[in-house]
Amino acid sequence: MRKAGTVLLLAWALAQAADRKPRGAAPPGMVWIAGGEFTMGSEHFSDSQPLHRVRVSGFWMDQTEVTNQQFAAFVKATGYVTVAEKKPDAKDFPGAPPENLVAGSVVFTPPSRPVRLDDPFQWWSYGKGASWRHPEGPASSIRGRENHPVVHIAWRDAQAYAKWAGKRLPTEAEWEFAARGGLNGKEYVWGDEFRVKGRYLANSFQGNFPDRNTREDGFAGAAPVKSFPPNGYGLYDMAGNVWEWVTDWYRADAYAGRARQAVTANPKGPADSFDPEEPGVKKRVTKGGSFLCTDQYCARYRPGARGKGEPDSSTNHTGFRCVK
Repeated sequence: MRKAGTVLLLAWALAQAADRKPRGAAPPGMVWIAGGEFTMGSEHFSDSQPLHRVRVSGFWMDQTEVTNQQFAAFVKATGYVTVAEKKPDAKDFPGAPPENLVAGSVVFTPPSRPVRLDDPFQWWSYGKGASWRHPEGPASSIRGRENHPVVHIAWRDAQAYAKWAGKRLPTEAEWEFAARGGLNGKEYVWGDEFRVKGRYLANSFQGNFPDRNTREDGFAGAAPVKSFPPNGYGLYDMAGNVWEWVTDWYRADAYAGRARQAVTANPKGPADSFDPEEPGVKKRVTKGGSFLCTDQYCARYRPGARGKGEPDSSTNHTGFRCVK
């Protein structure tokens, strides 16, 4: 009996070791994440609790967020049209005036003065004509921003790109494991202090949110990828810059069931979505925070924090990266 147990343990160990080895040669621009076990979640946010143990298998991950240049190659090859570039269907917006049914996306527009932080409409507006090609609206372009992360990407747009590229979106667990870079339990992807020797290690918001960004980190909006140091796995911008879509449906209570298990292997997320703040709106999880995150309002640049978004909506601070 003891011998049989030893054989089973050895077989399990060999399988685990094999799962951690890279599968084939490194795809261009991707980093091998060997997989392993970690504590998932964050004690700072109610929808990121309870903390629980998770094990993920090895996978390849894009070293950076997908850039404008990469997304442009996809569009050129396929003729793909993003959600933001399509005129909204009147059936989806009953009662909306026809003049409001114009292609566009949500754009951050800082107010001219300090405002209360309980009304996001003070700094978000629908930008007619805003899209990945025109991040701030029709008068803007991505010329000179080829190496910036592509934005105004809805979840279905990210899925379409990933399929074309022979990749997929990461699960929430894969994304968080990779973001931590081997630093299990740390506050940020680089350690426990937000600034290290006075230096900002992620693109976030400084000053008074949302009206005055002092740009102490060098950027008012999205930064070119690789503008800040990589994490321990060689991945860039796993905190700040732009939010990144993952595959999981969003539920505020998604972690409750997992906490009853010693370790959850490769969780795929809940089967459906429920956001108590907007019960009738299905949402997907986003991770990593963005250039708008600040401890005054968001602070979700922590690896265990979660964002959320309606899959057919887009903003100028949401993008993605892929895995395979």
